[in-house]
Order: sequence, then structure tokens, then C-alpha cells
Amino acid sequence: QVQLVESGGGLVQPGGSLRLSCEVSGFTLNYYVIGWFRQAPGKKREGISCISTSDGVIYTADSVKGRFTVSRDNAKDTVYLQMNSLKSEDTGVYYCALAEWYIGSHPTSDEYEYWGQGTQVTVSS
Repeated sequence: QVQLVESGGGLVQPGGSLRLSCEVSGFTLNYYVIGWFRQAPGKKREGISCISTSDGVIYTADSVKGRFTVSRDNAKDTVYLQMNSLKSEDTGVYYCALAEWYIGSHPTSDEYEYWGQGTQVTVSS
């Protein structure tokens, strides 16, 4: 059974930092992509960044470029999202998801098969 478990969310002041973790278990293939998404209240889910097991980072949204960095520790089957210079508009529930394959330059939301439960990030003073 494939499981993705996010952790690291919380309340942070504007300009602060958080690091989210996504631990993957139960997936037996060597190649996969982990994507990070977020959803703010009343807004559509937004893809933030994704990283593959072999190619590194393959997508980063313009809205977070220069502030957010995705990385992975293959030995721990864990992917991280380092978020710096946080803004109030970064508030939302953050999800990680796993895709085995994709057609374009990076997986679309529909191509992710497995999703974590989400972790809340609140940026507020």
C-alpha cells in the first residue's frame, strides 16, 4: 500500500521559513515523481514544484521561484519543500503526490496517482 505522509506545516510570520517533508512508503518502482501542491481557501489547487528520482527538479511554479526549493533524500524516501521568504498568499494546505509516469515535461495534476493527507501552512503576523 502506497502512502505519502506530509509533515512540517504550521504557523509562521511573513518573511519566515518552513520545511515540509513528504515521506513515501510502499512504492516499489525505482522511478517516480513527487510533486508539491497547495490549495488556499476558495482557490484552485496549484502545482508548486516536482522532482523525479533520477532527473532532479523538473518543474517550479513562477509564484515560488527563488523562494521555495524542493529536494529529496533517496535513502530516506523523503522529499522536502524548503519555503523561505513566506508571504501571506502562501497560506494553504500543502499536499505531496506521486506520479509513476507523465506525458509532457512534468506530470499534470491528473497524472498523480497517490496523494498525502495535506499539512496546513499559515503565514500570518
